[in-house]
Amino acid sequence: MEYQVIVVGAGPAGIFAALTLADLGIEPVLLLEQGKDLPRRKRSNAQDMLCGWGGAGAYSDGKLTLSREVGGSLGEYVGPGALHQLLKTADEAYVAHGAPGHVFGEDSQELEALGDRARLADLELIPGRIRHIGTENCRVVLNNLFESLVGRIEKRTECPVKNLITEAGRIRGVKLADGHTILSRYVVAAPGRSGASWMKTEAETLGLKTKASPVDIGVRVELPAIVLKEITDTTYESKLIHYSKTFDDKVRTFCMNPYGEVVTEKNDGIITVNGHSYAKKKSGNTNFAILVSSAFTEPFDDPIAYGLYIAKLANLLAGGAIVQRLGDLLTGRRSTQTRIDRCLTRPTFPQATPGDLSFVFPYRHLLSIIEMLQALEKLAPGVYSRHTLLYGVEVKLYSNRIELSPEMETGVRNLFAIGDGAGVTRGLLQASASGILAGKAIAKRMGKKLTEGQ
Repeated sequence: MEYQVIVVGAGPAGIFAALTLADLGIEPVLLLEQGKDLPRRKRSNAQDMLCGWGGAGAYSDGKLTLSREVGGSLGEYVGPGALHQLLKTADEAYVAHGAPGHVFGEDSQELEALGDRARLADLELIPGRIRHIGTENCRVVLNNLFESLVGRIEKRTECPVKNLITEAGRIRGVKLADGHTILSRYVVAAPGRSGASWMKTEAETLGLKTKASPVDIGVRVELPAIVLKEITDTTYESKLIHYSKTFDDKVRTFCMNPYGEVVTEKNDGIITVNGHSYAKKKSGNTNFAILVSSAFTEPFDDPIAYGLYIAKLANLLAGGAIVQRLGDLLTGRRSTQTRIDRCLTRPTFPQATPGDLSFVFPYRHLLSIIEMLQALEKLAPGVYSRHTLLYGVEVKLYSNRIELSPEMETGVRNLFAIGDGAGVTRGLLQASASGILAGKAIAKRMGKKLTEGQ
């Protein structure tokens, strides 16, 4: 059997590509996913955390960033107006499938006042509206999306794709890991974060042009929620940028989780830290990442390897995640369990090993993180407390960015690449929007006439 479209990957990008194709009446469509169905995924399984129906977003806290400035580079392909409409369409689909109605950051006066205060602290606030689904609700929304596709497309989980098949510069289908070949007129590659290395290999094999993306390396900060309450009540997640005084490196906050918990992820045997927050269940702390962006020039062109090296070093020293009080870091001593027990910030991830992050981070990164904390102290007194906890390492690895057309088509005819795995997006909503964009492009190419609402 030959399909009209094969979608590789059932993360947000792949799901929304399939949903768009189904809504526009394209058939038959086959969605392939290397991981498990949603009910069979388990948080305790490292592979399940990143692979399966819903992708890595299944275990995130589901922040839908409605701002065009955050979450990826899709606007560079379609322009701000078209991106706004794509994000709006994707957001409406999430709400229709169970996402909550409330949006943080709607009050422009409060945001403007917070932005003014940030500037006085040598910080730039990126204003944004955020819909917070919540960790416990993400699976509900993803299950609703799954149910909405039943009977409209064919879905196969635990079915990894080995290679993309081309013929005379045009896509012809995919070869599965079990050796079987499936043909199709169009293929949408949406491998997500866990499939980034596969996408890179396929791009090299097919001769697709790519360029390396910067790597973000840093710590997850945990402190009493009251310290950032005024900010999180206004924006929920504040995106703040600082340029370090010593090295002029770009340092930013990322993934702020009011009343949330610190967690770990495991990918290819490497443990890194992250954070999430529930819609209803609350801790007494807020956590967020401070990330230092590092870009490299010739001769080094493998920022992903560099980021993983730093994470491996932390694992070597601690057997996993490291936690250190800021006061201990500043006085040049490691944290011990006794010192952590005396800390006024009670860790939400007590399994982290007390240690010394100065053995892990290069001087440049460590100093940039400290200078960011000092700037944040001016905006929110209490951030630079000796009782603030720092967990390491948090690493954000971004796929090599594939050269694409405004429709997300690669240099191979009828092969589209979308989402985080293609290096185009860095968040749930833009990844979903890229799926909508590719789905519409394929439908138009097949002769479907889209109305203004579509």
